[in-house]
Amino acid sequence: MTSRTVSRRSLSLRSGKGLWTHFTDRKSEALREHLAPCRKLELGAATCCIVAFSRKTFVLYLTGTRKYKLHYRKEVEMRTTLQEFLLYLIFLINVCILTFGMVNPHMYYLNKVMSSLFLDTSVHGEERTNFKSIRNITDFWKFMEGPLLEGLYWDSWYNNKNLYDLKNSSRIYYENILLGVPRVRQLKVRNNTCKVHPSFQSLMNECYDKYTFENEDLSDFGLKYDTEWKYSSAPSIYSPWHWGFTGVYRNGGYSFTLSKSKSETRNKFINLRMNSWITRGTRVIFIDFSLYNANVNLFCIIRLVAEFPATGGILTSWQFYSVKLLRYVSYYDYFIASCEITFCVFLIVFTTQEVKKIKDFKSAYFKSSWNWLEFLLLVLCFVAVFFNSYCNIQTFLLLGQLLKSTEKYSDFYFLAYWHIYYNNIIAITIFFAWIKIFKFISFNKTMSQLSSTLSRCIKDIVGFAIMFFIVFFAYAQLGFLVFGSQVDDFSTFQNSIFTQFRIVLGDFNFAGIQQASHILGPIYFITFIFFVFFVLLNMFLAIINDTYSEVKADYSIGRRPDFELGKMIKKSYHNALEKLKLKKPETDEDKKSRKSRDLAEQARREGFDEKEIQSAEQMKKWKERLEKKYYSTEIQDDYQPVNQQEFRDLFLYAVELEKELHYVSLKLNRVMRKVSALQY
Repeated sequence: MTSRTVSRRSLSLRSGKGLWTHFTDRKSEALREHLAPCRKLELGAATCCIVAFSRKTFVLYLTGTRKYKLHYRKEVEMRTTLQEFLLYLIFLINVCILTFGMVNPHMYYLNKVMSSLFLDTSVHGEERTNFKSIRNITDFWKFMEGPLLEGLYWDSWYNNKNLYDLKNSSRIYYENILLGVPRVRQLKVRNNTCKVHPSFQSLMNECYDKYTFENEDLSDFGLKYDTEWKYSSAPSIYSPWHWGFTGVYRNGGYSFTLSKSKSETRNKFINLRMNSWITRGTRVIFIDFSLYNANVNLFCIIRLVAEFPATGGILTSWQFYSVKLLRYVSYYDYFIASCEITFCVFLIVFTTQEVKKIKDFKSAYFKSSWNWLEFLLLVLCFVAVFFNSYCNIQTFLLLGQLLKSTEKYSDFYFLAYWHIYYNNIIAITIFFAWIKIFKFISFNKTMSQLSSTLSRCIKDIVGFAIMFFIVFFAYAQLGFLVFGSQVDDFSTFQNSIFTQFRIVLGDFNFAGIQQASHILGPIYFITFIFFVFFVLLNMFLAIINDTYSEVKADYSIGRRPDFELGKMIKKSYHNALEKLKLKKPETDEDKKSRKSRDLAEQARREGFDEKEIQSAEQMKKWKERLEKKYYSTEIQDDYQPVNQQEFRDLFLYAVELEKELHYVSLKLNRVMRKVSALQY
């Protein structure tokens, strides 16, 4: 190609008109996006094309291409995003204060001391027998007449002196008032609820099935003269049912309350044991009572459960709920109340914003994952407000009634149950509130790379997940069928799934698997580790790793987020310091020097060698010196003679520019051919 041709093409490129018209006619959105600022630049489309398509992008950028100002709309968007982020940060801090104010560290210690007293205390003379180790009816009665009785009644100080005078009320550990009296309740099933095989009917004519609502026994039994022998329905239809190991148990049943006197309660237990209150039809026994500690303003609701499965034996479980039913007592509690009001104000503001967005964007609103997250967060917030209001209303209505009579059982389990659900909803809400932070910090380069990686590989991950779970559930079914009857970790299909996740994390019981099946056990374990851990899990990591490498490569060639929130905050911080005169304003020379250093450092990170960087810096110095001398606005119409050295510098500068323009011309020709091919 001759120099004349190059010069004509260079002039055409410098004008930029024909090039811009060509791209507009081709309607190439990607190219027009890159060339949009060219009309506002004095150097025309050539420089913009260099930035868009050439590896010399950075080199020519250092030569002094002037950076156009950001559009006003982007400035407004940046300012709006920062304001939204600061507002949401205040909301998040308010929610954190609110949630931490609900949880008291004393809750854990109160549960711990109560569980140690009623679960770990052994029967006198039998160190291995406590509530956790109960396996038969005899052990159960020993616990009732021993550790339970001793734990409930604290009538005197350790030196046998009466310390309190509270109408014979017990103070467990001298600090926790026993509210009302404890209650013991059992549920039974009827006889002949299952069918005995004809071969065994001569040996066994009674059959008690597992507990279900249909199999429950509602008839009186035993002595039939007191409440413990007569069935009574639940006092409230809203009382929660209990989900146990072998069934879901409803309220009601055969119940009785304990006495204020320790000796009377002991005689009651002996009488029930002698008259066989526990029968073959018994399926579960509940022991319920409640405590209040005024020192820390906490209620502790305790439920001890003994299930009698149809297979025989006893399965024990327990629930210790420490809750704060009296919400507003101290000054800190009233501060938490102000945070609750602030939370409601924020909720109204955010709801108004989202409703406006839905009206503006309609169905397009639900195409964004961040909008779905915000919508879910609002729903959770409204559910939390509903639960909080419901709990406060129920506490206000029931607390006074429950505390009126100290001779009856005070059912605080209902209030504790809903408070626990409220805590769970708040926990889920604060989790998603923290996740929403990613929406704002995704403007940062690193976080943008993370979000781009996940969005790119989501289809591959979904396809891989289908294959992974096919294999995973096949092994879970195999483990359940082979080891389910002998290994606790595989006793149910759900346990098999959780056990396999534990195996992947390195927590497994190989000895139990091998003992259950000497042949299939090792085969199952080795093949599961090989296919799931070594093959499938590493394929999953490879998908993410490859996608991350692609995203990182894209970012290395110039792809960046529209703006980085961190840089924007940093810039605002420096501007504030300058306005407060705490920092000297940065001069133009300092800005140029810092910009040059930043660009040079960025070029090194992106793989440019030192020779290219030095050449670019030299060309930039030539351009600045020549523009200063020959393109001054004051003498632009005067003829300025040059000496031999200046002519040499001008000549070298023109040669370098011609080389670059020739290189750009070749790149543009290739691009034009590709655009033409795409159109046809």
